[in-house]
Amino acid sequence: MTLSCLIRRLVLAVLLAGSAAGCATTGGRPGDPLEPINRVVFDFNDVFDRALMRPVAQGYRAVLPEMVRTGVTNVFSNIEDVWIAANNLLQGKVENGLQDVMRVTINTVFGLGGLIDVASDAGLEKHNEDFGQTLGRWGVGNGPYLVLPFLGPSNLRDGIALLGVDYAADPVWSQGHIPTRNTLYATRSVNNRANALDAVSVMEEAALDKYRFVRGSYMQRRRSLIYDGDPPRETDEEQRSSSALPIVNNQVASGHPIR
Repeated sequence: MTLSCLIRRLVLAVLLAGSAAGCATTGGRPGDPLEPINRVVFDFNDVFDRALMRPVAQGYRAVLPEMVRTGVTNVFSNIEDVWIAANNLLQGKVENGLQDVMRVTINTVFGLGGLIDVASDAGLEKHNEDFGQTLGRWGVGNGPYLVLPFLGPSNLRDGIALLGVDYAADPVWSQGHIPTRNTLYATRSVNNRANALDAVSVMEEAALDKYRFVRGSYMQRRRSLIYDGDPPRETDEEQRSSSALPIVNNQVASGHPIR
């Protein structure tokens, strides 16, 4: 069994457990009925990060000049814009979707395949959309909060969307040549972790309970993204559920630390 298959099976097991617990559990913290299990997975992810991802990311940043790392970030960002455009269109945000298509075209043609973010310099805004947000715009609820093995904070809706649709539509993950896919995926994961080094360090110094900090940040950020930065007023239950804490950086609450 390959590592990617093992990860998918672990994540699917957590999603199934979350679905069952979400239906059967009425007590506990609102929005996080699986907190004891989530904390175990959170601690596992933290150990994995400290033992492997962080040292590799630190070495990556030490060896590669910032200009090279920026180029790598831009290339993967350009690839992501294809799926971002599709999700904007699925949500009925035609203007944003067309802007995303223009971003991909301009950066691919004039930005050396995406190495240079020419589109942002031209005033075309970078958007952030995925299928979990699309489901949220369609009225699908969050479901219980979940911490996914290796992937980090999520919820039932976003986790199913990630594994069932986002990965299938991801040009990197769906690459047919397995060695190329694994190399690209590993490079993107390490690059993302390197970009988050400073933000995560600040979060670790500021948070008394890192689990609560990440949970609150994730819930707030996802809600903000679904409503494009202008969410409606939270109900009392939603406020208790999110355990609101300040968001240090988008990288901290992105939800997918090794994507």
